[in-house]
Amino acid sequence: MANRFVLNGISYHGKGAIMEIPGIIKSKGFQKAFIASDPDLVKFNVTKKITDLLDAEGMAYEVYSDIKPNPTIENVKAGVAAYKASGADYMITVGGGSSMDTGKAIGIIINNPEFEDVRSLEGVAPTKNPTVFTIAVPTTAGTAAEATINYVITDVEKKRKFVCVDVNDIPNIAVVDPDMMATMPKGLTASTGMDALTHAIEGYTTKAAWELADCLNLEAIRLIAKNLRGAVQNEAEGREGMALGQYVTGMAFSNVGLGIAHSMAHTLGAVYDTPHGVACAMMLPIVMEYNADCSGEKYKNIAEAMGVDTTGMDQETYRKAAVEAVRQLSQDVGIPSKLEALKEEDLDFLAESAFADACCPGNPKDTCVEDLKELFRKLM
Repeated sequence: MANRFVLNGISYHGKGAIMEIPGIIKSKGFQKAFIASDPDLVKFNVTKKITDLLDAEGMAYEVYSDIKPNPTIENVKAGVAAYKASGADYMITVGGGSSMDTGKAIGIIINNPEFEDVRSLEGVAPTKNPTVFTIAVPTTAGTAAEATINYVITDVEKKRKFVCVDVNDIPNIAVVDPDMMATMPKGLTASTGMDALTHAIEGYTTKAAWELADCLNLEAIRLIAKNLRGAVQNEAEGREGMALGQYVTGMAFSNVGLGIAHSMAHTLGAVYDTPHGVACAMMLPIVMEYNADCSGEKYKNIAEAMGVDTTGMDQETYRKAAVEAVRQLSQDVGIPSKLEALKEEDLDFLAESAFADACCPGNPKDTCVEDLKELFRKLM
């Protein structure tokens, strides 16, 4: 069986990378941008870093900021209507996963209007046309949505999130500039960074993992372990390391999938509005313990990438060391280990929803609803 690998057509990396954007637009002959960015980024002048570049060149644009932290079907439908009304002929997404996921869904529906109900995009949708031309500019070091073929939408009515996987939704160009991430508060830096680590570890251990993705995910684990603490303290080196690390794993996990830490995090976000990165960080060590007996020697490599000296350790010891290194990093950056909102009476729904999530089949260990209930219970 062939292993497929989908990547951005072009990506730009490093301090000042956003300066490339006007030249890209000129080279393509575009006339007006639809800029999808969340309201806080607009309020605190982060989005302005991009619009200032366009203003300096006399380039037309319209900003759409009706975006929520967990974007909903209604957000997407409103965004599609706004795009149609704007007269735009390309998109710039500025933000974290919420802005980019909203932008992906909008762009896909604009060019594939038969999916305008949004729900029909769940899973691997048979879209025919690529999204509208998109330049993706991340402002968080975590989701790597600028590099992936995935996006997640919340169905408020059914209290669930659904994952969409579509090779047609990947942004044409990614612009990864650590300066765009410098204003992230500590809590957001920590949670998005732990989301990136969850991507890397789940992508490294998923059933679909293979050598090309493995080398990227291992390097991402190393970069995140080395740089996340510094990024939380807003150190320039840490910011740059995290900007790269989250993108590296984005290239990999987008192509091999994830596991139940993400299935369960999606469910917690839908039911309790738990920030995605926080949910991932809380679930990751719990899920790693659960999956340990199906991991072969991979936890040894994870432990070493996390900075653990595994010399002389037997299999059981290095597996525990890998889990503890992840748990310690999460603790060091201030992520809670328990979820106060979690209720016993919600466990059945949570477990059933996580089991139905698109990420669940990729878990290295086959699971069941009862197992998932017990894993959720460990957050109480």
